[in-house]
Amino acid sequence: MTTAKTLLTADEFLAMPDDGKNYELVKGELVEMPPPGFMHEFIVAQFIMRFGNFVRPRNLGIVTGGPGIYIEQNPDTVRAPDCAFISHERITMTLPDRGYVFGLIPDLAVEVVSPDYSVAQARVRAQIWLDTGVRLALAAHIATREIITYRDDGDAQRFGMGDTLTCEPILPGFACAVSDIFNHP
Repeated sequence: MTTAKTLLTADEFLAMPDDGKNYELVKGELVEMPPPGFMHEFIVAQFIMRFGNFVRPRNLGIVTGGPGIYIEQNPDTVRAPDCAFISHERITMTLPDRGYVFGLIPDLAVEVVSPDYSVAQARVRAQIWLDTGVRLALAAHIATREIITYRDDGDAQRFGMGDTLTCEPILPGFACAVSDIFNHP
């Protein structure tokens, strides 16, 4: 005899006590995520700072780190990119102080890829974001010090340490040296 799994809702996921671990909710099931390392968090901070410094003075939307994005219902899925940009056009309601908003999908999502992940695994993660309606997914690879951008039209582009990252047409005019993302003082 088999017993049916009890699936969590997004509300139940939000109400869980903090046990010090990182989780995503995938089709109602908890998926433990590895804790981020120093370089991972350093790179996330670089994206948040650079995107924020570009977006805020132009009043284009919001930049955030690690938001829970409620992307699927019944069973519920809540995933978290490392960094996200959401344009004002996509923010059609007052954002809650706590909780998730179903269907509030970023225009741009960043995933920082740990050295033990393959390019193929990073591509799968980027595709998840594209399938939800993200227009541009970035995979920043720690091991190779490169960024691969994946677009909703199927185009992919690789940026190395000598290149300048652009995010057209999502953030027109944004430009950042890839080396500025990966190099630390």
